[in-house]
Amino acid sequence: MNGSSTTTARLLNTILTQVDTFSSVDVALFPPAVYLKQVQEALTGTPLFWGTQNLSQFKQGAYTGEISAPMLNDFGCEYVLMGHSERRCLYAKIGLDQLALDYIIADKYGIALQEGITPIVCIGESPEEHEQGKTEEIILRLLDIIIEHSGVKALSQAILAYEPVWAIGTGKSAAPEWAQSVHALMREHIAKHDKATAESVQILYGGSVKGDNAASLFSMPDIDGGLVGGASLDANEFIKICQAAAASA
Repeated sequence: MNGSSTTTARLLNTILTQVDTFSSVDVALFPPAVYLKQVQEALTGTPLFWGTQNLSQFKQGAYTGEISAPMLNDFGCEYVLMGHSERRCLYAKIGLDQLALDYIIADKYGIALQEGITPIVCIGESPEEHEQGKTEEIILRLLDIIIEHSGVKALSQAILAYEPVWAIGTGKSAAPEWAQSVHALMREHIAKHDKATAESVQILYGGSVKGDNAASLFSMPDIDGGLVGGASLDANEFIKICQAAAASA
């Protein structure tokens, strides 16, 4: 929840001046929903994609304040985030069980696929879960729920993003080797259901990706890109990350 129409325009304009330096990779921007029209107008006809930070698990109805997948299609959104760590933390504060949230995410995932929008499913463990050695349990639980909900082959139409919550907003980033081990765990688990899907699914890393650590992260064999948080508010820093991705492609 950052920015204004003025700062959004400035950010977009700066990124667009350098887009040719990372045109070999897919880059999508995820503004607050109120700026979707502005972003759509600025990026139409460019190599960049856009999406939004959340959607409802319902297509329509009396869900005040929610945004549906068909509405996102009106703004040309090709991607949508779901299960982002910050939203998980907000839901936890109001007492929503994380298992229940996983099932809501699976519903959102199914809706996005039905509407032709690529879901980016965020998965990650909290600091407490990390300290208790529950990383594998938390990661595989959501994967299994999604596979049960929509089938494993649907993952070829989606993107997964590992978000270690203990590395979000703390300035800490998981060591590339740790991130790689979790990404490999996810891919190996999917392969137990369908090897071809495991090989094709994209898995992004989303724990404090910055210009100075992007290259080392993207060099790992199972890290296919980044889900960039705070660094995306600095156009030059974001451009460095995109260039690192292009260099490793």
